[in-house]
Amino acid sequence: MPYPDRFYPIVDSVGWVARLAALGVGTVQLRAKALDDARSLQIVSDALEAIKGTGTKLVVNDYWRAAIVAGARHLHLGQEDLLEADLKAIRDAGLTLGLSTHDDAELETALRAEPDYIALGPIFPTTLKSMRFRPQGIAKITEWKRRVGNIPLVAIGGIKLEQAREIFAAGADSIAVVSDVTQNPDPDARVRAWLGVNAEAA
Repeated sequence: MPYPDRFYPIVDSVGWVARLAALGVGTVQLRAKALDDARSLQIVSDALEAIKGTGTKLVVNDYWRAAIVAGARHLHLGQEDLLEADLKAIRDAGLTLGLSTHDDAELETALRAEPDYIALGPIFPTTLKSMRFRPQGIAKITEWKRRVGNIPLVAIGGIKLEQAREIFAAGADSIAVVSDVTQNPDPDARVRAWLGVNAEAA
């Protein structure tokens, strides 16, 4: 299986991780904000337990210390977290590393860290968090992919299933999705539809 998978949902609870794993999702990111060391270690450990025996890969957002201690295999950092993270400790622990980028300077910073994938966003307007960056648009995906070469490129930000084919055609290797799943009236059906589109695109 590729890493990250072409469909890459991001959720904020162990319950969501378990639900997506049961549906056969290959890569899930756990992004729970504002946790102290003890709580972050607990949620990461619980999420790893939730995917045991499944084919799901858990990506831990931000909490690199908890990821190392809990024995996670995959990590994602934002630019602010990258500044404070111990990259040597992360690599020594065998963690893969994905990084967020929003502009040219952040892309250069990310490339210097030799990540396993690079995320570009927001592609479209997003209501989930206030962004200091304007929407990138689909054309930016093609430009970014040309610049990152063989590094997998993840598109994120306001993307819906109906736009997936266009996003992949523009050069994205993976699409990260939050609200199109978690705020959908029938999340399980939406996930199955995403998995179907990605099976076609693979």
